[in-house]
Amino acid sequence: MRRTWAPKGRTPVLRHRYRRGKQLSMCGLVAYRPGQGDREEPATWMGFELLEGAYDTRQCIRVLDGLGHQLGHQPVTVIWDNLGAHHAGDLQAWAAAQSWLVLEYLPSYAPELDPVEGLWANLKGCELANRCCADRKELIATAQVGSIRVRRDPDLLWSFLAGTGLTL
Repeated sequence: MRRTWAPKGRTPVLRHRYRRGKQLSMCGLVAYRPGQGDREEPATWMGFELLEGAYDTRQCIRVLDGLGHQLGHQPVTVIWDNLGAHHAGDLQAWAAAQSWLVLEYLPSYAPELDPVEGLWANLKGCELANRCCADRKELIATAQVGSIRVRRDPDLLWSFLAGTGLTL
């Protein structure tokens, strides 16, 4: 819910024909890579995916495997929240077999420490604010436009990390 244009004292009513069907889930990754010596500047990176349905263990493994391919299986530490699928035995076994991957978890009930929460807040405050999409395709397209905007702004990506108050 965001501020919208309406006559003072009259709550705007937005009507649409979109019916809730299957759940639409979003997965976001905000990554930081430190510079390596004098050759390379530090960099931020964002991955983003929309999935019809909910993320389960199999989907989490697929996302992590894609991250590994994207980063060339270079060593990476993934810090994420305490979603049940993140703790599943199958995922833990798969992760233990990946020499490039280390999993760390944020404390429970600490969304202020999760940089991806800044990403969601930014998308919800811009492209998705007070938006009544006609259908699922429009919702997906709108979210993708927002993710492209965010990806193109390294300072904005950095602000999601800096906003947590954690040091790298």
